[in-house]
Amino acid sequence: MRCGTCCLKGGPILHHEDKKLLLAGHVGYQHLVTIRKGELALNPLSGKLEPVQKELIKVVGKENNWSCYFYDQKEASCTIYENRFLECRLLKCWDTSELISIIGKNTITRTGIINPDDPILWVIKTHERDCPLHEVENLILTLSQGTDKSKTLAKLTELVRKDLAIRSYALSELGLKAEFELFIFGRPLSKLLSDRGITVHMQKSKDSSLK
Repeated sequence: MRCGTCCLKGGPILHHEDKKLLLAGHVGYQHLVTIRKGELALNPLSGKLEPVQKELIKVVGKENNWSCYFYDQKEASCTIYENRFLECRLLKCWDTSELISIIGKNTITRTGIINPDDPILWVIKTHERDCPLHEVENLILTLSQGTDKSKTLAKLTELVRKDLAIRSYALSELGLKAEFELFIFGRPLSKLLSDRGITVHMQKSKDSSLK
């Protein structure tokens, strides 16, 4: 119907069937963002923001919204329509049963589409270990309860610093392209905290403080 309603709400989650689009060069890492396990995301079945139960790879949005990167709003068309993703091919406005049947099933992860010899995998593992989202969520919960506020903010600040340091290392020492950062590491912790109403102040020294 080319109304673009679904495209404007966000791009699709990638499934194993979509690997061929990467291999053929129709889609690149720069077009993807990793939704880490535990990160809040819109559950299409419940319509609510909920922590995802496993890592997901999603098409990035445009600027400050989640509208699909490949949707041309001016032309009301998909720029890769002939090579679109599985979820896009199954979506029918008048009957969503096929799409609903695959939600959360047979999805891909970073390790499934990165060369197993790539040193960035070690950095991803380090990032997951040192900047775990479950710890961030626990600290946000503690903060909302109003206990040990300064101590909690200090812990969150340290996690933001670690997140920034690992990203900087990958960019400067491993030569990671900046356009691949959202796929390799997901959204910065500072952005995730900002979305939860916790302001992050970045200083020239690359230190950070929260409030």
